[in-house]
Amino acid sequence: MNNTIKMKDALYIANTYNRYPLYAKYGNGCLIIDDEGKEYIDFTSGIGVTGLGHSFEPWVEATTKQLKDLEHISNLFYTKPAVEVAEKLCKKTDMKRVFFANSGAEANEGAIKVARKYAYDLYRGDRSEIITLKNSFHGRTLAALTATGQDSFHQNFGPFVDGFQYAEADNFEDLKNKISNKTLAIMVEIVQGEGGVVPLAKTYLDAIQDICDHQDILLIVDEVQTGIGRCGSFFAYMQYGLHPDIVTCAKGLGNGLPIAAILLGDKCADTLEFGDHGTTYGGNPVACAGASVVMDYMNDKLYAHVNQMGNLLTTKLSAMKYVKDVSGLGLMLGIEIDESINPRDVVMECMDKGILILTAKNKLRLLPPLVINEEEIEKGLNVLEEVLIKLGDN
Repeated sequence: MNNTIKMKDALYIANTYNRYPLYAKYGNGCLIIDDEGKEYIDFTSGIGVTGLGHSFEPWVEATTKQLKDLEHISNLFYTKPAVEVAEKLCKKTDMKRVFFANSGAEANEGAIKVARKYAYDLYRGDRSEIITLKNSFHGRTLAALTATGQDSFHQNFGPFVDGFQYAEADNFEDLKNKISNKTLAIMVEIVQGEGGVVPLAKTYLDAIQDICDHQDILLIVDEVQTGIGRCGSFFAYMQYGLHPDIVTCAKGLGNGLPIAAILLGDKCADTLEFGDHGTTYGGNPVACAGASVVMDYMNDKLYAHVNQMGNLLTTKLSAMKYVKDVSGLGLMLGIEIDESINPRDVVMECMDKGILILTAKNKLRLLPPLVINEEEIEKGLNVLEEVLIKLGDN
């Protein structure tokens, strides 16, 4: 790769990322092309963002046209793209209102504010605690970081935000013991992505829904990574029969441009009033023009393809030497490999052979574009299997 880029990155950009030695210049469908013209099959989607693939032509046309018409004006005025995306989101989910933000962390911060405002309006401060799950991840801004149930993320940034309790995932007795007359909301990911791509059990989620319904506790579902078709339905919670009060999404909604949304159900539809919340870029016309295209491609045909490709991946991965377990949902998969193999070494070896994959804790993680085809999957898995055997046998 271009060493000048690497050196300037080290000199001018904050040293927060342990980057892999790849200088990406172009994207096309499920391919990334580096500065030397080498092609890579992308099993990362920019960490679950480019679900429709890179340089998806209808998305490019819509965002380019909007960029020429109006790039930004702020939320002090009306714009058509924001209204269109909000309408599509509400009709797709039966939620009532949308607040636009710019990232998953910002959406989760906003969800926390909505929940607290709801509790203040109804209970005048008597309810002040949100229960999240151990092994969860909700973002890196301060309240979202506090909501994250992993100690490894809680180093060096205290004091943290008050009002959070952590319950063991899939342990309803532990959750029930954490609930008190101070509990205002329970916040979950359907699949704990950064925690190792671990789906929650349906019985556990059903029990959470039941207790929320009976005790007027808000159910917040973080769909930042699981949403927008990633798990084989528009939102992952839809496969479990849940009816959350607040849903957050981001990543795949923009297919590459920063956009996030907080969806508000019946209880919280009117919780936010003038001045309660805001953001300069939320609902940006260009990002919303792209998101509107994404929404138009969210349909049963795409979900069926996601599930078909996810099943293919799971079946073939499970049969590989040195693969111990495959977890996840749809095209959001975690691969537990033999302890003797370093996941980062696997990523490096695969990259050298033209395949891009991710890690999550001690697992490999696959988040390919939702439009990936069988040929691309076969090619990628052949490389992955070759790498695992090479590293495992040595």
